[in-house]
Amino acid sequence: MIRSDQHRSSLGEAWPVLGAGMLRPSGRCLPVPPATDRAAWAAAPVQGLRTRAEADLGTPWPVPLASGYARYFRDGDRDGYEQVVWAKHERVVRAAVLAAVTLDERWLDEVADGVTLWCEQSSWCWPAHDDTFERHRSVVPTVTEPYLDLGAGEVASDLAWIDHLLGAQLDERVPGLRARIRWEVERRVLGPFERRRDWPWIGLDGRVHNWNPWIHGNVLVAALQLVEAGDRRDALVRLVIEGLDRFVAALPADGAIDEGYGYWWNGAGRLLEALDVLYRATGGALSPEPIRVLRETVAFPYRMHLGGPWYVNFADCSARPTGDQPWPLLHRLGDEAARAHAAAHRTPDSPVAHEGDGAGRVLRALTDPGWVAAQAPATESWLPREVWLPSVQVLVARMAAGSSAGLTVAVKGGHNEENHNHNDVGSFVVALNGVPVLVDPGRPTYTARTFGPRRYELWMMRSTWHNTPWIRGHEQAAGPGYGASGVVASSGTTYAQIGLDLENAYAATEIRRWRRTARLDRADNAVTVRDQWELAPAGHTPTRVHLVVAGRVELGHGHAVITARDGAGVLTVSWSPPVPCATTVRELDDPLLSEVWGDHLTRLEIDVSGLGSIGTLDLTVKEQRP
Repeated sequence: MIRSDQHRSSLGEAWPVLGAGMLRPSGRCLPVPPATDRAAWAAAPVQGLRTRAEADLGTPWPVPLASGYARYFRDGDRDGYEQVVWAKHERVVRAAVLAAVTLDERWLDEVADGVTLWCEQSSWCWPAHDDTFERHRSVVPTVTEPYLDLGAGEVASDLAWIDHLLGAQLDERVPGLRARIRWEVERRVLGPFERRRDWPWIGLDGRVHNWNPWIHGNVLVAALQLVEAGDRRDALVRLVIEGLDRFVAALPADGAIDEGYGYWWNGAGRLLEALDVLYRATGGALSPEPIRVLRETVAFPYRMHLGGPWYVNFADCSARPTGDQPWPLLHRLGDEAARAHAAAHRTPDSPVAHEGDGAGRVLRALTDPGWVAAQAPATESWLPREVWLPSVQVLVARMAAGSSAGLTVAVKGGHNEENHNHNDVGSFVVALNGVPVLVDPGRPTYTARTFGPRRYELWMMRSTWHNTPWIRGHEQAAGPGYGASGVVASSGTTYAQIGLDLENAYAATEIRRWRRTARLDRADNAVTVRDQWELAPAGHTPTRVHLVVAGRVELGHGHAVITARDGAGVLTVSWSPPVPCATTVRELDDPLLSEVWGDHLTRLEIDVSGLGSIGTLDLTVKEQRP
């Protein structure tokens, strides 16, 4: 979540007011050629999509069921229903692309079937977001009160893109279907968006997160394509601009996203796409170019890159996200470093687009000559030597710019009410040759507990499974008042360093001070972490410094030897004084975690109780070289 304590009209300062006649007519607003443009579509690179689409033909469609919807309210499971929803999205997108490429009637029929199934689905909202239970004690959708969430916005947007792409063909093959699209989008999305102005994701209270640009961007596409030119369409688009402005105004000057790298794509990334659509829809009258913070936020993904498939993953993010991120977005709209970072994913065996990204992103990628022709660069030129993001208090530092070789450290300050928060103030990640070794476990499969009052019962949300101290039996507390203080970051040619006080992250008055200083020493090829503390006298509960490890661990006296994953090498973690250390192994049964880390993580528990109420512990991390 980004906080804007005072709404600033960033778009309003940069743009003229949207007036009558500024918007192009429907059919000319969306930046993708329709299927009637045979030069654009006849030779589109769709090999993988074609294979998967052909496998769909003749098979039953994925159909979300009432029992799946109700399950969220019964036992908290949301993933089963959402997987069916996404399977349908992907199948419709595959069919639409093949229809545009071939104009074959079997693909138009497949599109018509998928669109009609959407139109007949009780709700486009995902059950985890619906307020039907809260308002009516109902575990199935209340169809008379459609809830506008991410899921509803996604369907409306996909329908609008399909209407734009295949309008002429659908009018000929399935007359009446486009009228049905407009009626359903109006009653489920555009009408509720216009009538209800207290949607929590709008940001009227100054608190905005990734829902804001994601939903506003989808409403924008639907309004531009499915509403006739005139006063109503102008009014809808002005409401979209007003909503997006709240997100822009809340973006910090350094462009960072406290929701983390994984949420950038459906937060700031969605904002960039919406502004790009507005640029096209107004013939360039509304240009994102003057909005300076956008130049910073396009850098956020590559600033969080560790190397290869690995990323700094504070908050609810995965350290190794799936490779099918919408890289064409960054390649099209980013700066030089962002374009190079994106192009690194255009390997010979990688698809040009993946249907999981949604219709708009897929269609744009397939018709973007620059992206289709892009080639992976030979170097990691986009990797900065270090980056300090004061808005989220994150420092990332490596041995040299342009290379993931050797050690990289990422350290986080912040507070414990960030969006998608983990209690992780003062935690750090150490990577070897781009592969995390001292790690943040990352996000689990979402359930009702993930965003409810029992969130911090989940082990991966708690400070006890982050690289933080456990102080006399106290773990960190959740809330805006529990955060770092005294934060100072500095860097030079031979080092990068951050110091921060952690005592305020704990709800314990006996913790008088806990100062952590983390440093990358390039001259010594080492990462050091010094903890200095002052506690109230006469405590008997143990105090431990925790380190969460991915890899094979061999524990010795005052040190541990860790063999990293992916053949990245071997690290030695040593501590002085050489106090006792125990280990706890956490078996991983959640596929979102085990697919990243394997079947377990190991926690080193360095017991500093014997060092007294006033003490110091020095950690040193070095690569073991032959």
